[in-house]
Amino acid sequence: MTWLTVVVSRLPSRLAGSHLRTGLRFAPPHTSTTGAVDYHARMSELPELPEGGSVRPITRWGARVMHHLQEPITSFGPDLRALVADMVATMYAADGVGLAACQIGRDQSVFCFDCPDEDGVRHRGVVCNPVLYLPEGRDRRLDETEEGCLSLPGAYMELARPDFARVEGQDPDGAPVGYSGTGMLARCLQHETDHCNGTVFGDRLNRRRRKKLHRIAERLDECYPADWPATPSRSDLDAAT
Repeated sequence: MTWLTVVVSRLPSRLAGSHLRTGLRFAPPHTSTTGAVDYHARMSELPELPEGGSVRPITRWGARVMHHLQEPITSFGPDLRALVADMVATMYAADGVGLAACQIGRDQSVFCFDCPDEDGVRHRGVVCNPVLYLPEGRDRRLDETEEGCLSLPGAYMELARPDFARVEGQDPDGAPVGYSGTGMLARCLQHETDHCNGTVFGDRLNRRRRKKLHRIAERLDECYPADWPATPSRSDLDAAT
């Protein structure tokens, strides 16, 4: 397979190198040629996401932190784990499948995810300093389906992306990790790596679709409090009553 490598330019040279969460099946893990553990995982082998975090307000498109290349992670340890625990708690509270640090206002190149692939295989993990690999040439096939973003809540628009993606980086302890897959997982890995590069999916839409996306978001804006999901959305409150 021919690959296009999407590299974060500020990565230090020494480091370069729908909301389903239940009822999914699991496949054995694999190891990449770089030694990164690739979690096409069975239930017992899925990496545990940091727990005990607090739900934070999600930062919206337009905030400066959302639109520039994120600072690389150079220090691994308790402080990073605490940040990721907050990201995980916020992702689940928002019923999302992925979340980058910039989405809770932190300028750091890290994301977490809990997402199925097209076969319903569940994948979850944390990636610091992500490097994205996409197929090229005859191996490159595009999947055009709806995409949304927790930082523009409630609005969706069709966007073509490669139907397979691989990301490599480090876990919260600095160990190398890699994740790859198809379907929603491929889209999630690309979407979250984009966030670490200062790109939102609206940047990838043509002008007409981008304007339509923002009109949808504006109509739904009153449904999402400024500190959502720390304060639930109107639809969440309606569902609970």
